[in-house]
Amino acid sequence: MKKTALYIVWAVLYCLCVGLGFVENPTGAGKVGLVALGVLFFAPPFYLVFWAKKEQSRKTLLALRLVSIAVLSLSLILLVLNFLSVNMSSQAGLTLYVLLVMFSAPMVCIQHWFLGLFLWASLLMVTLQGKCPCQK
Repeated sequence: MKKTALYIVWAVLYCLCVGLGFVENPTGAGKVGLVALGVLFFAPPFYLVFWAKKEQSRKTLLALRLVSIAVLSLSLILLVLNFLSVNMSSQAGLTLYVLLVMFSAPMVCIQHWFLGLFLWASLLMVTLQGKCPCQK
C-alpha cells in the first residue's frame, strides 16, 4: 500500500472518529464498534512507522512523532480545561468538549480515554526507538 493511501485512510478514520465521538452512552454492539474503530484508527500510523523504519525515512518518523506529541499535549491541556470548566458557563464547557473531541478523536471515540492516550503514547515511543525489529 502506498504511503499516500495510508494517510488518506488515516484521515478518513479520523473523520469517522470525530463524528462518532459525539455519540452519547453507546451500549452493546455500538460500544464494541466504537472501540474497534478507535483502535483501528491507529493501524495506518503504526504501519507508517513500520514502513518508515524499513525504508529509513526519518522525515516520516519525525512527522508521526510531532503529531503524537501535539495530540498528547493538546489532550492533556483540553482534559484539564474540561475539568476546570465546572465553574464556567455551560457554553464554555461545551466548546471545550467539542475541541477535545476534535483534537483527541480516537480517545473519545474509544470511550476508554486511557486506551486512546496509551495508543498515542505507544505511537510516540515507537517513533523514538532505533532500528525496526524486522531488520537484522
